[in-house]
Amino acid sequence: MEKIHHRSFLRVTKKDEASLPVKALVIAIAIFCALLVSALFIYFVTKLDPVSVYVSMFKGAFGTKRRAWITIRDTCLLLLISLSLAPAFRMRFWNCGAEGQILLGGLSTAALMIYFGNKIPTPLLLLIMMVISMICGGLWALLPAVFKAKYDTNETLFTLMMNYVGIQLVEFFVDFWDKKQSHSVGIINMNGQGGWFPAVFGQQYTLNILIVVIVTVFVYVYMKYSKHGYEGAVVGESVATAKYAGINVPKVIRNNVLLSGAIAGLAGFVEVAGISHTISNNTAGGRGFTAIIVCWLAKFNPFAMSLISLFIVFLSKGAAQISSDFGLNEFASQIITGIILFFILSSEFFNNYKVSFAHNRKEGR
Repeated sequence: MEKIHHRSFLRVTKKDEASLPVKALVIAIAIFCALLVSALFIYFVTKLDPVSVYVSMFKGAFGTKRRAWITIRDTCLLLLISLSLAPAFRMRFWNCGAEGQILLGGLSTAALMIYFGNKIPTPLLLLIMMVISMICGGLWALLPAVFKAKYDTNETLFTLMMNYVGIQLVEFFVDFWDKKQSHSVGIINMNGQGGWFPAVFGQQYTLNILIVVIVTVFVYVYMKYSKHGYEGAVVGESVATAKYAGINVPKVIRNNVLLSGAIAGLAGFVEVAGISHTISNNTAGGRGFTAIIVCWLAKFNPFAMSLISLFIVFLSKGAAQISSDFGLNEFASQIITGIILFFILSSEFFNNYKVSFAHNRKEGR
């Protein structure tokens, strides 16, 4: 008599760490499949030519010199915010409060521009604003870090709640500075441009790029070669192991989260002084949450973050362009973006796990 051992149809097993070329190949296949599925959606639902839609997406991001610079500018800002999350995320401190930290950095920058924009030389003012914005962002992140280190509170909820407090602070000061009761401070120092990033080498956003390049290299070196970065990685792997090795875990948490908030505050400075020249509750624009996707997909690698940031900004610009060119509503273009992001996120599963078919096994009795 035979006894049949029933097994699941599919087996999912953990794989060893894949090499970088293999990971890149899996992501490339995922993007190809995403484009194929998106093409089917475009053809059968919107009745448009998929190739024309993809060409339109490219034109939306790089069609003119100005569009290309704006794409690079927005990529740099998203990358900077993503870099801010890396030291905390690598330590398994889930900093979901980048939005609030950006707002505090931007709020301090706007305040200095309003009160000292025409009284202090711009180079000196920019230096002061940069330092103060980093201090404000860092301290805003330090509060939940202190509670996490001392009382083991839930940092995800704590940092999320700090976002809403930051939004209300910005709204309070916007109304305080607003003399026209329009709930907006408008463009700050439009005439004298006090506190604005100057053009460098004839380009308006060169300074933005230089700052982000410097921070990218710094974060890479910090996490890969510095003592504090190494200790953060050990804490992320196992708090018990870190304590056994004599690492001061609460201090490591505070230091790395302080750095995380400081870089997010710096992003607020770049946004207000280098891009929008104003402050509102939409200054962060949801980028603090988008950066979580970037940081996680890149596995905390700053250079991989730059490529992923560029791709996500490209999708955003392209979606806006196809809405304009083909009269699609924003939801249709967002569906296309969502399909592509879904496949890219799914590629992480296939990089980490192996799926195989299982068969029923028979045994004789």
